[in-house]
Amino acid sequence: MRMEQMYQEVILDHYKHPHHRGLREPFGAEVHHVNPTCGDEVTLRVSLSDDGEHVADVSYDGQGCSISQASTSVLTDLVIGQNVGDALKTVAAFNEMISSRGTIEGDEDVLGDGIAFAGVAKYPARIKCALLGWTAFKAALAEASASDGAVAQAGAGFTTEEILNDVVKRPQQ
Repeated sequence: MRMEQMYQEVILDHYKHPHHRGLREPFGAEVHHVNPTCGDEVTLRVSLSDDGEHVADVSYDGQGCSISQASTSVLTDLVIGQNVGDALKTVAAFNEMISSRGTIEGDEDVLGDGIAFAGVAKYPARIKCALLGWTAFKAALAEASASDGAVAQAGAGFTTEEILNDVVKRPQQ
């Protein structure tokens, strides 16, 4: 079986059997994002741990193409349980791969099933589909941290602005 075919099967499996689909409570923030190009949409909730340092839960509901919905399913698998910094690094790695026009394959150790979307990078019209849930996650994470100050107060040290502007690109101290 060719790698492309395996990746297509991963995407279809996440689309047909989505993980963490269905909006759950409690949550620290909820966002609704729409891809105006094709009409895909996702409502995504984020819950942080009590200390604000870990992603305790991510749930979502949405409608749209297999790429947008499967990509959001993969996102939830990857970031739930991660500390905020690692979750942001995962988002940045996916964004870099998807935005590379096919020049970056992605690191399976970081992206897991997310590498199945590497081929999407070759189709500019589908990039926004693949990024929809990931962009919503970043916005919800920023909102959750701003609403209770948990991320900044708990020592994770990320401001809302840093989360939305790819904090992982700043130099390590």
